[in-house]
Amino acid sequence: MKITIARTSGFCMGVRRAVEMALDASNKNQAPIYTYGPLIHNPQVLSILAEKGITVLEKIPESGEGIVIIRAHGVPPRERQALIDAGFQVIDATCPRVIKVQSIIAKHARDGYASIIIGDREHPEVKGLLGYAGDYGYTADSIEAIGRLPVFEKAIIVAQTTQNTTLFEQIRAWVSQHHPHYKVFPTICDSTENRQAEVQSLASSVDAIVVVGGKSSGNTRRLYEIAALTGNPTQHIETEDELDIPQLENCRHIGITAGASTPNWIIKRVYQALENQLIRKNRSFGKWAYIIQRYLLLSNIYLALGAGSLAYAATELLGVGVRLSDFLIAALYILCMHTFNNLIDISSDRYSDPDRAMFYQDNKRWLSALTFVAGAGVLFLAYLQGPGFFILLFFMGVLGVVYNISLVPQGIGSRRKSRIRDIPGSKTILVALAWGIVTTLLPVLSQHGGINAAAWGVFLWTVCLVFVQTAFFDIMDMQGSRIVGKETIPILLGEDRTMRLLKLLAGSMAALVWAASVLGFVALSGLFIGVCPLLMWIFLYIHEHGEFSPGFRQNFLMESHFILVGVLAGMGSLILT
Repeated sequence: MKITIARTSGFCMGVRRAVEMALDASNKNQAPIYTYGPLIHNPQVLSILAEKGITVLEKIPESGEGIVIIRAHGVPPRERQALIDAGFQVIDATCPRVIKVQSIIAKHARDGYASIIIGDREHPEVKGLLGYAGDYGYTADSIEAIGRLPVFEKAIIVAQTTQNTTLFEQIRAWVSQHHPHYKVFPTICDSTENRQAEVQSLASSVDAIVVVGGKSSGNTRRLYEIAALTGNPTQHIETEDELDIPQLENCRHIGITAGASTPNWIIKRVYQALENQLIRKNRSFGKWAYIIQRYLLLSNIYLALGAGSLAYAATELLGVGVRLSDFLIAALYILCMHTFNNLIDISSDRYSDPDRAMFYQDNKRWLSALTFVAGAGVLFLAYLQGPGFFILLFFMGVLGVVYNISLVPQGIGSRRKSRIRDIPGSKTILVALAWGIVTTLLPVLSQHGGINAAAWGVFLWTVCLVFVQTAFFDIMDMQGSRIVGKETIPILLGEDRTMRLLKLLAGSMAALVWAASVLGFVALSGLFIGVCPLLMWIFLYIHEHGEFSPGFRQNFLMESHFILVGVLAGMGSLILT
């Protein structure tokens, strides 16, 4: 069974911008925050905004205070001014594409043109556009509706940005024949056009289509209508709870698309629900392979094996020889810390990785026991290597424990930056440094009692590899992190800049280890080990082009790079000795 997610599904640029502006305002301000009308047409997002204390202002009072966010659909100019006059601080989250249509209408209205808007008169975007047309604004939702309008000496025709492209082209052809003096502006958003074209193509190549999005969202309904016209089974759902699994049981290929106001975490939940429920009904070997992989991944056992493998690769590069204790210390420390932090803080996982959040909720007892055993094991092994190692790992463990705990007593000052995790970008950097210490520096210290320049270079190499992996998952978790107020590296730098940085680091780490091997600074097995960061670069490139779906297999593949680096180190050692 194959599941394909349309590349254009989920938040469009305008919706993403509006939601981010609302969440940032909530995270940075104590004043009352409102949206003038629902920010977007998605009940799950609106529920989250309500949880963040952002309420909906339906009518403009005579006086008020706080912040009012103008929704993505825009508002008539007189209403915007009324909000300012009432005393509100106004943040305009109108989609830039809608602003462009507003400008076209306003310019031509000043020149005496009538404005005909192709769309639903009751849609908030259309209401806002009519406000820019003054007394000469009209709406039409069909060719017949345009035919019933007066013939104007001067008129323009624009479209609601989420309008059906087929309908607009039909109207455009009719107008060119009957009213050639009218100016027609193709104002349907590129995102809408691409989304509709892709769902039509996708629906013709799959056995069923699932359309995800608010029932009140016009662009989502149009996606459902386009998909249904292909004759394939089509479901329009808001959440995974509405999936009709029996209808999809015998499908070999299922397509998923989503409206412009549907967040990534809802799409991910639908994907994971389909993946879990349909694969579990399968009696083949693939079902059990999936279940085992899923448990290894969600429990962090697979990640811990990757840490041990990375320690082996680091010692192989330095020619110091790996010991079982070095492998176990790295694996058990990473298992303990990652599982502990997942247990005490799954707030963003509720949105970013709902499957993991549910897994930790359902298996809290045995995961807590696993964390305790891993922690006790790593401290025992460190004690056997000497008091210094015990103290260092104990301190690192304490640092990992207090990462999510407030360091400022309640009632003293502001609590916004009272935890280490509240420091912007701290998670990614600290995780990478911790991995570098347990996979590189500790094995070298335990065997040689000191750290030379080559060891520091390999330490930097391992830190960069882990940074790439951790920051990649931060990109996948951006919406959830923003909701709970986490300032991760991708939120600070932006998704595109972060992805460019990760590709630069992955490519540089491949070149660095190859050059160091050829020049003799590290072992020749680096020629094999350097393939791992190259494969990470390829993984990131493929992800950028939308070839990976946001399911557990993508996560499993990324974490497999650390297992692979150990395998490559072993191959290099066998072949070159």
